[in-house]
Amino acid sequence: SLILHRKMWCKAVKQKKSPLVIIFITVFIDLIGFGIIIPLSPYLARQFHASAVEIGWLMAIYSLTQFLFSPFWGSMSDRIGRRPVILICLLGGLLSYLMFAFATTLSFLFVARALAGAFGGNISTTHAYIADVTTKENRSKGMGLLGAAFGLGFIFGPLMGGLLSIVGEQIGQAPPFGKSFSSLGAAALCLGNFIFAYFKLPESRNTLHPASENESALRTNRFRRIFQELVRPLSGQLMIIFFLSGLAMAQMESMLFPYMYDHFGWGMEKASYGFAYVGVLMVVTQGYFVRKWMPRLGETRTLMIGLVLFAISLAGIAFSQTIFFMGIVMTILAVGNGLMRPPNLGLISQLTSSDEQGLVMGVTNSLASLGRILGPIIGGIFYEQLAKNS
Repeated sequence: SLILHRKMWCKAVKQKKSPLVIIFITVFIDLIGFGIIIPLSPYLARQFHASAVEIGWLMAIYSLTQFLFSPFWGSMSDRIGRRPVILICLLGGLLSYLMFAFATTLSFLFVARALAGAFGGNISTTHAYIADVTTKENRSKGMGLLGAAFGLGFIFGPLMGGLLSIVGEQIGQAPPFGKSFSSLGAAALCLGNFIFAYFKLPESRNTLHPASENESALRTNRFRRIFQELVRPLSGQLMIIFFLSGLAMAQMESMLFPYMYDHFGWGMEKASYGFAYVGVLMVVTQGYFVRKWMPRLGETRTLMIGLVLFAISLAGIAFSQTIFFMGIVMTILAVGNGLMRPPNLGLISQLTSSDEQGLVMGVTNSLASLGRILGPIIGGIFYEQLAKNS
């Protein structure tokens, strides 16, 4: 997968100072820091004696604040530009990682994750950034490149987090210091990313404009605006698909780490390897196969194939009694998820006018955040009440 990514990267670099290259690097570094924290959160929460339901809420609080702030950042980027919003969010992420590093209670972890979600609006803004610098014909490919950055972040992030934790514990001779060391590593990456973006990231908007009536309506009544987007022909249906797939994914992945620990004895180190494996498949699928298959199959057919594989894999997890079978199921899941996300976002973007790209992407990611709010909570309740003792 790294060889495939290297070829894709070299091809992108040949496009001198391409905005796609810069935003790819920015998202990649950002997702490394994010990937360090995600596998660490459930294991750290258990050090504070958190139950499965509390772990679910810890995973959900990030998405709750992201849900509340994502449309704001999306519409703000339509008004003042993508670049300043991305820079502000990177600084906010830096602060959240520092708070996470020095958290001494479960409550403080919740505060740190809530802050991280509030400044997680750079995700919707980067989607709008891609839409700005690509044509409609190449938009899904651009989304696939962004998906590859996500995949690479989820490869190197967990692995780096595991290594930093080991190094930190050897230095401090105590598990909390290993946790702090990993979180400080994420903070350092976020700081470096801000410096890089400040000097290298160009603005993607050609013309800045004041807030439109639709954007003002979003700030005054967000749920009404979301409803207005959902009832739009075609794009509303695609947003519902995006929401339901995110809900299912969040419900599964929030309890996957506790499940692997309780049933297979996997600690953070092994779980990081598994997380990295899924990231490799995401890179191959979104960064290579989507770009190769999309012109032949089309966005709609690629999306349908991804949804079918995704559904099969979710059902297969329930019957996984061995690591080998779980590995097969997670392979199918990663491929299915990789196939459905870029065409889903690409189709939504194609059906949206250029002046509303940031707003619509903000609403779309808010729906995904809503799924990630409800999913971990539902998953925690089910795991606590049903699955843990089955």
